[in-house]
Amino acid sequence: MSETILKQTIIMMVLMLVGFLCSKTGLISESSNKDLSKIVLQVVNPVVIFMSYQTEQKPELIRELMLTFALSCLSFVVLIAGAYLFIRKKPDRNTEIERFSSIYSNCGFMGIPLVNALFGMEGVFCLTAYITVFNLIVWTHGVILITGEKDMKAVIKVFYSPTVIAIIIGLLCFFLGIRLPEIPSKALGYITELNTPLAMIVSGATIAGTDLKTLVKKVGVYKVCSVKLILLPILLSVILCWLPVDEKVRMTVIVAASAPPAAMCTLLCIRSGKDSLYASEIFTAGTILSVITLPAVVKFTEYLTKTVSQFCG
Repeated sequence: MSETILKQTIIMMVLMLVGFLCSKTGLISESSNKDLSKIVLQVVNPVVIFMSYQTEQKPELIRELMLTFALSCLSFVVLIAGAYLFIRKKPDRNTEIERFSSIYSNCGFMGIPLVNALFGMEGVFCLTAYITVFNLIVWTHGVILITGEKDMKAVIKVFYSPTVIAIIIGLLCFFLGIRLPEIPSKALGYITELNTPLAMIVSGATIAGTDLKTLVKKVGVYKVCSVKLILLPILLSVILCWLPVDEKVRMTVIVAASAPPAAMCTLLCIRSGKDSLYASEIFTAGTILSVITLPAVVKFTEYLTKTVSQFCG
């Protein structure tokens, strides 16, 4: 399984390189990259999520979805507590940005292609539970953390987002047994195939906008990345490996939580006048380093799960 993740992250890194080069050569401008990002978030991702529900209704799938939802809630409790524990508040640090980046991951951009590589559309089916919990918490705790303001309008807007709408419609179709005819199903299938290449090209173009020479010298960025990509995933793995759940459910949650920092932090910082450059640097470093850390976390989880199983058995 760790080998699958390694191969997939290398493929994704190659696609990011394409986006990086397109940005550096002027083929993708900053404004066009933002438009592409909107297409991924508001069209492609929701279609992928919706299509994951276009499957036969099985009791085990419903059980896995409910389990993933429960584990996702638990994982955010662990991530939030861990971030506050490992990243202490200091007057000369952007503590809020560092904590946000440690808690919230790029579970849509990075999580979907990785989970799809491991478990196919059934894995994406389970991942929708994590994405649902992510959206609910990031627009409440996350927004308050960055802006310091309780914006109830932002919370309400969560339920109008294309991702949540796709989840709701997808669930209704799943439980009511509604399946798309062949032609629209095939058309939407083509859109789902855009997810990995388009999302990675956008990420690569975003990385191109960061001064990598300056980034290399910033020790603080690597401290945050070590918490986000190593410490918190290991802590989560240690906890989840003791729970009697299916490997698909456990690994889906761990991969989603171990994905690099969410690009949303930069957007919130821009909106609230915070240090968006620092948030962007953490996103860039985390995305690059995740090529190494994600396979390592999966390998560690596999080893720990086997050890716990032998100990308990």
